Order: sequence, then C-alpha cells, then structure tokens
Amino acid sequence: MNPFALVSGGQIWRGEAVGVALAVAMMLLVALLRRRGASPLRLPAAMLCVHLALLASLQFDVFTAGAQRAVAFVALLCLLASLGRLAVLLFFDVLLARRGEEHVPKIVRDTAQGGVYLAVFFFTLRASGVEPGSLLTTSALLTAALGLSLQDTLGNLFAGLAIQVQRPFAPGDWVEFDDKAPHIGRVIEVNWRATRLITLDDVEVTVPNGLLAKAPLVNFTRPTRASRRSLYVYASSEVPPHEVHVAITKAIEGSFGVLTTPPPTVVTNRFVPDTGIEYWVRFFTDRFDLRDRIDGEARDRIWYAFRRLGIEHPATQRRVLVEQVSEERRAREAAVWIDRRLRSIRKVSFLATLSDSEMRSLAEECRMRLYGAGEVIIRRGEFGKEFYVIDRGEVELSAMRGESTITLGRLDAGQFFGERGAMTGEARVATVTAVTDLELLVITHESLQRILQKTPAIADTLSRALVDRQRDVERRLLASDSVEPGAEEDETQLLARIRKFFSL
Repeated sequence: MNPFALVSGGQIWRGEAVGVALAVAMMLLVALLRRRGASPLRLPAAMLCVHLALLASLQFDVFTAGAQRAVAFVALLCLLASLGRLAVLLFFDVLLARRGEEHVPKIVRDTAQGGVYLAVFFFTLRASGVEPGSLLTTSALLTAALGLSLQDTLGNLFAGLAIQVQRPFAPGDWVEFDDKAPHIGRVIEVNWRATRLITLDDVEVTVPNGLLAKAPLVNFTRPTRASRRSLYVYASSEVPPHEVHVAITKAIEGSFGVLTTPPPTVVTNRFVPDTGIEYWVRFFTDRFDLRDRIDGEARDRIWYAFRRLGIEHPATQRRVLVEQVSEERRAREAAVWIDRRLRSIRKVSFLATLSDSEMRSLAEECRMRLYGAGEVIIRRGEFGKEFYVIDRGEVELSAMRGESTITLGRLDAGQFFGERGAMTGEARVATVTAVTDLELLVITHESLQRILQKTPAIADTLSRALVDRQRDVERRLLASDSVEPGAEEDETQLLARIRKFFSL
C-alpha cells in the first residue's frame, strides 16, 4: 500500500494533508509562542507524529490486509484529529484573541473541541467505508444504556452551557447557591461538568452544574462590586434613638472596608423586651472577601463609641452583685483617679500658672473618653469648646493641601490639642486621628470659665502662653510661609477674643 495514498470507500487521501497540517502547526506555533508558549501544540504534534509513524509502517509488508486497513484507519483518524485540534486553537487562541475575546469559558472550548473530535471520528468511519448510521441503528440498546448512565453527566453539560449563555456569574465573582453560610465562595472555573469555588475558609468546593442551574443564585459582586452588610446592635431604651444613630454613624465612618458612597445608615429596627432597642446598621463594602474582618472592626468601633458616650449594651442575662463599699473606700478610689488626672493636667504648659486648688478643680470636673485606633477625634474646620489631654496612646495631626492629606506630626501621652478652640471658640485648624487606642482627658469650656470668672487675671497669662504655642502650631499644622505679626499685637488680639468668649 502506498503510504501517501489511502484508498478507502472510493475516496483518496493524499500526503498533501500532512503538509497542510504542518503549515497550520507552524503558523499556530509562531502565534501561540508569543502568547501562551508551545504547550497547546503538544497534543496535535503528538497525533501528527503518530500519523507519520503509522504511514511509514505501511511501507513494509508486515501486516495482513485487515491489519493494514486498521492501521490506515488510525493513521487517518490521527491526522484529522490533529487538524481539528489545530483548527480549534486557531479559532480561540488566535482569531478571537485578536478581537479582544481572550477569556473564553473553558466549558465552551471543551464542548467545541469534543464536537470536532466526534465529527472527525464519524468522518473517518465514512471514509473507511463504514456507515455511522448503521452502527447507531444496530446498537440501539447500547445507545439507550449509555444515555441512561450518562443522564447526570449530560445534564451537567447542558446546565454548564446554559450557565455560559445566561452568565449569572463569571470567574472572580462571589456567589451563594443555597442558604448555608459555608456555601458562599469565589468562582474559579466553570468546566463541562461542574463549577469550582473557593469559600471564605479557603476551601475548594466543586458544585455540579446541574445543582447550580436549579438553585437560587445570589451574586454578591453584581451589578457592582459593592455589596451591603448588615449588623444588629442593641442599646438601652433610656438613650434617645437619634443619639444612638449619630454615635453609630460617626463610629463606623472611615472604618476598614466601609465605603463612604453609598453612606452608612442606621435604622431603629425593633423594641426587644428586657433587652432594649435593636438597631440595624447598614453599610456597603467592595471587599466581600474580607467581610468578616470588616464586620468585626465595625463592631469594635461601635463598642468604643458606646463606651465613650455611656450607652449601655443591654443583655438578656442578669447578674446581681452585692458588694458593700465603705465611704472611705469610695473616697480612696476617687482620690486615685483624681491624682491620675491631675498628673496629666500639670503637663499642659499654658495651665502651669493655675494654682493647685484650681488644677484640682479641673481634675475633678474633667471626663475620660476612650477612642479606638483609626477614629477621628476632631476635624479641621469644626467648632468645639473642649480641649484634650492625652493620658494614654498616640494621635496623628493632619491637614488637607489641595486634594492630598499632609501628616503634620504626632502627639503622645502628656501632650494636648484643641486648646485654641476651647479658649477662643475658633474653628479647629487640624484633623486629629487616633493612631492607637486612646484615653483622653476632656476639659470643657464650662470648667475653664468658672476658673477665669473667679480669677480674670489668669486670662493674661493664658493668652501669652497660647500665643507662643499658636505660632508653632501654625508653622507645623498649616505650613504657613507668611510673615508672622508681632507678638504684642497677637497677645492683645488673643486676649480680647478670650475675654469676649468667656464673657469676662
């Protein structure tokens, strides 16, 4: 038998087909090496080599007539399968890639390749003189048995094709396919049988396409990557709901992963007997993969805010503690707290002129506030009548220059901020943010006013101390290059503002 001419069923297959396969392979090799390397060409190259090897074996008369037909059949099948594989690669990896459609679903590629191989097999049968229809007719029982055994497989295949046509999700999307929390995952791949997902626990789950086609799918990353999160918080019914709303909204503002647009909202959800009021906290995030951390840090912020404002977290469990505390013990504990506050107040330079009794009075009246890391304490441009002494922790001062934020410095335990607004009522000149967990002493305008009304002459000393500090603040915080006015004029103006603000 001529190795380059297969006569079968009246059709002649010439060796030019091998040249066509080699030419197509060379073109694909050049195109694919630039994009994906030579690995996609390994299978068609191997089939082409098998074809050439079988044709070479036909040059020797070592086969019977029946064996020669079988070898010729396999040789032709390998040649056509190699051409079919090359055609699929040419279509998906070259032609579609040039149109920008590089991410063709794997199930589409696999189905197309399977269809090509099936067509090649039937075509080779016909070329060898075997009618495929007669085989199917005579093997009806086998076909029925195969159909029943492959029912689930075919169902998954067609379900996968339906998913690709409808495209309810794509690789990279976070989806939920039932009401079980562990069944939430990020789609990795959709193949001909199943869809692979990675859950929040970094566990790979393989879900049959048939199950996904029947399940109510929830896609957390469509129509946009921002999805809403919900937290439920309880607070005492003694606190006005509006105050709780404001406290929660400010607390989670700027928290990790919480988007500012759309803004967070709080809803008074329901009244719970023996517990208080349930509040529904709603915010959006575009980092669904970190949702547990985002929820946890938002709860931390709310806890700190409630603690600062004295809002209790009611619980259904009740504990009754009976403890007898003597007046002497109460006085001793109060003295310890006052001494601690007094040590912090004495570090404030512009209050150094106050007498011991006046400082102790401030220590008795000031309040302690807690802040969590990342929370904003005061904002540039806001008005406030309080100033703060850092008892524990560290803060960062910043200001806006154009559209960028400039870090102006940090303050730690023993330092203070906000004194200018407390003494004159002016707007804050910088934004102060907690770097670590903070304990702050808050000295109010009313406490300062009682001291100044009792001893008005202290205002002169305070104005001079504030002038010196303000010069440094304006240089550091505002980065001003303008010429500073004379010290005497500054003191005079500042003293006038202090007297007016405190009605002296």
